[in-house]
Amino acid sequence: MFRSLARAFGRPRRATAPQGTEERCWNPPAPQEPVAIIGDVHGRADLLEALLARLAEEDAAAVPVFVGDLIDRGEDSAAVLERVRGLARARVLLGNHEEMMLRFLDDPQGGAAWLRHGGMQTLASYGVAVSGARPEAGARAQIRDALRAALGEGTEAWLRGLPRAWQSGNLLVTHAGADPRRPLPLQEPQALTWGHEDFGRRPRTDGLWVAHGHVIVERARVEAGVISVDTGAFATGRLSAVVITPAGARVLEIEARRR
Repeated sequence: MFRSLARAFGRPRRATAPQGTEERCWNPPAPQEPVAIIGDVHGRADLLEALLARLAEEDAAAVPVFVGDLIDRGEDSAAVLERVRGLARARVLLGNHEEMMLRFLDDPQGGAAWLRHGGMQTLASYGVAVSGARPEAGARAQIRDALRAALGEGTEAWLRGLPRAWQSGNLLVTHAGADPRRPLPLQEPQALTWGHEDFGRRPRTDGLWVAHGHVIVERARVEAGVISVDTGAFATGRLSAVVITPAGARVLEIEARRR
């Protein structure tokens, strides 16, 4: 399964330290409050519910921090958005899939690529009927209008208000990483939401740990200033989180039951 994911989405970077970090001493990630950094959910409402239940039982004080990509590819994007919106304490970031959906809402012709990257599953979860795998240009505006009505003003406004980054102490959480040469105020939005070629390869010099999703890894990991939490929930059946408390960081993983 992991090999097929690598072929489909690009091979995730191996668990090696960035260049020049072999002799570096990393202070542990130390947010100002306990947090649970949750990987890309991608419409897997079943895994999300199981993970939230386990967090409530084992780490109730930890604030849920979602790295984005709540939607697409899985079958229950509508349920995931409703559930996460209802979590009063949660911090939620904009993922590239949310950004693609918003582009489609703004411009159903120019943003039609979203339909090919999981948008069809999101439409189905909202009961929006689509004829064929690639709807014609004339139908896209109607699909957009139906999706906007199904979302409701509240959900669309909430999505448009999601930030691209969240920081607490020496922990920075983004969807796809960050430019290691730039401080947060000078980051390009593209680097935070879509990634940067030097992220994970060149060490930061400001002591920040950067937690991210977007790039699928076989297992969530915490090393050399980088925390990776996307374990490909929609395809692998594994949703992961990294819980950080004063006692340290630990990986929490939920795996779907095999039928």
